[in-house]
Amino acid sequence: MEQKRIEDNMKYLTLLAKEYPSARRAASEIISLEAQLKLPKGTEMYMSDLHGEDQAFSHMLNNASGVIREKIDVALAGITTEEQRAIYASLIYYPQEKLAEIKQNERNMDGWYRVTLYRLIDVCRHVASKNTRRWVRQAIPEGYKFIIDELLHAHFEDHNKEAYYNQFINAIIETGTADNFIEAISVVIKRLAVHKLHIVGDIFDRGARPDLILDKLMKHHAVDIQWGNHDVLWMCGATGSPLGVASVVRICAAYNNLEALEDGYGINLRPLSRFAQTTYGDCSVFKPRKAIGYNTDDEIMVAKMHKAISVIMYKLECQVIARNPNFEMNDRRMMHKIDFKKGTIRIDGKDYELKDKEFPTVDPDNPAKLSQGEIEVIQKLCQGFLQSERLQQQTRFLYSHGSAYKVENGILMYHGVIPLNEDGSFRTVSFGGRGYKGKALMDYVDYMCRIAYFGDEGSLLKRMGQDILWYLWCGKNSPMFGRSKMTTFENVLLNEKELKVEGKDPYYLYQEDSVVADRILAEFGLEGPKCRIINGHVPVKVISGEDPIKAGGKIIVIDGGFSRAYHSKTGIAGYTMVYSSRGVSLRAHQPFTSLQDVVYRNTDIESKVNVFETMANRMLVEATDEGKKIREQIDDLKLLIQAYNKGFIKQGTME
Repeated sequence: MEQKRIEDNMKYLTLLAKEYPSARRAASEIISLEAQLKLPKGTEMYMSDLHGEDQAFSHMLNNASGVIREKIDVALAGITTEEQRAIYASLIYYPQEKLAEIKQNERNMDGWYRVTLYRLIDVCRHVASKNTRRWVRQAIPEGYKFIIDELLHAHFEDHNKEAYYNQFINAIIETGTADNFIEAISVVIKRLAVHKLHIVGDIFDRGARPDLILDKLMKHHAVDIQWGNHDVLWMCGATGSPLGVASVVRICAAYNNLEALEDGYGINLRPLSRFAQTTYGDCSVFKPRKAIGYNTDDEIMVAKMHKAISVIMYKLECQVIARNPNFEMNDRRMMHKIDFKKGTIRIDGKDYELKDKEFPTVDPDNPAKLSQGEIEVIQKLCQGFLQSERLQQQTRFLYSHGSAYKVENGILMYHGVIPLNEDGSFRTVSFGGRGYKGKALMDYVDYMCRIAYFGDEGSLLKRMGQDILWYLWCGKNSPMFGRSKMTTFENVLLNEKELKVEGKDPYYLYQEDSVVADRILAEFGLEGPKCRIINGHVPVKVISGEDPIKAGGKIIVIDGGFSRAYHSKTGIAGYTMVYSSRGVSLRAHQPFTSLQDVVYRNTDIESKVNVFETMANRMLVEATDEGKKIREQIDDLKLLIQAYNKGFIKQGTME
């Protein structure tokens, strides 16, 4: 039996032998892995709906959703005051800025350094306590590995080494490297505080700089992303899809956030602005939603750009919907419903007056046809998206670290919904003549999202993937959208409130139903009282008494309005969920004020922590999915040792 397993796996075992060229080396690794299984589970942090709020996100990353302050309080309890601990927290979050502030007031910097270095070592030692020494070393910046490793494992009560350890501190101060050391150890603390970071969708839109968020995510040691509908729209644009590009630019113009395109990705909007300026007159109906930092002339220009790209988008929507009848979105071909002579639109048999009746680029006999000027504008914009090195690099990261959903440690993560019928059963959604539902639907859209970007240029399959990416943004059966329609047209051009209602998927009717929640979890292979669903997408209106914990704790909605546009509606500035070895907590956060407040006033984001599940015993690595992978590694190494012992592979020849 064992011999047959060895023979069947010889190719893999031969490759494994390159890394472990002897039975002794393999056994040593097994011992290390077995010990690792007995460590406490690493802390996981879940966030969603960041919507370009890079400053608030950066702070949440720096304070690890309050976890670092909790570690400081435990590590320095009884030896520091509340005020001192707040200073140390600020120092860890922003070491360069805080050091500059301290130097303005501190007269005895050597003395301050001495105390602070010992305190930071205490905090770092506490944070590192549930990690392997190997993992801690990997977290230490180059140039400080030996020093920090020695100090973290120092026993200051050992009088034989007291002078040895103290000399480290003396030398750090005397050589003028204390600032660099503080920055290095702060990096280690922040990295070890959160083992994994899960972003449950919607990095883009509304806020100014999603690109800066992605810069930080790309540097993070362990992150995964479950795509939201705003993310897939930008991914669609990055493929060069004309409708994807037009939709992205329209949103940026609608929110007066063109800097995300120009400053963030270096995309030239001059062709659009010139075309808008020469084509359109009064565009007050298309005035952007926010005008902070813009003067009247800017507003007028952005409004014209907003109208120009909106008309292009409306036309392209008609074209894409027409070639994809299975999208069942014929009712959203808005340009075909307009009577351009009367300036009205017919919806469900009733005529409504348009707030803006000037459409100089529209041919009433073929309203979905782009004018020559519009063709040139969208071609140049598509070229800009495809040639933006930064956008393409970040899009590849979204693909390499992202997916439509993720299952890990008993948690199913997806941004929006699993489409349901009115009776709570899984709804079948058709693509390309085939129907998909539940997990199969999520797997299919994940596959087509990848085809849209990596498929063969010019192929029908790639174009279908691009169309599906757009559909996931706003289609009525999209698991990332979860609504009956996207009322972009109605919101701008019509007054009637009833036409602006975006009906929700029946999924939301069953969010409090634990039976349906269990059915969804089982569809993805999860069963048991500790399994749950995490999603975002629809902000929880805490101010109205809405509870993010639904279906008896089976579903947790962590969209609490991270974007400033939602703060007044939700009453908070976002949720994060923290899953540590001791339990699960949901944290409701107040708005981030400013970096200056943190540095000069030692403030932090005010957070309310709701611990809704506490472990009777600390959860160990062996109980996690990571533990399962380690067990598989151990089994493989044991099989390798057997291959060595039975002579299938010769020891030492692979070194």
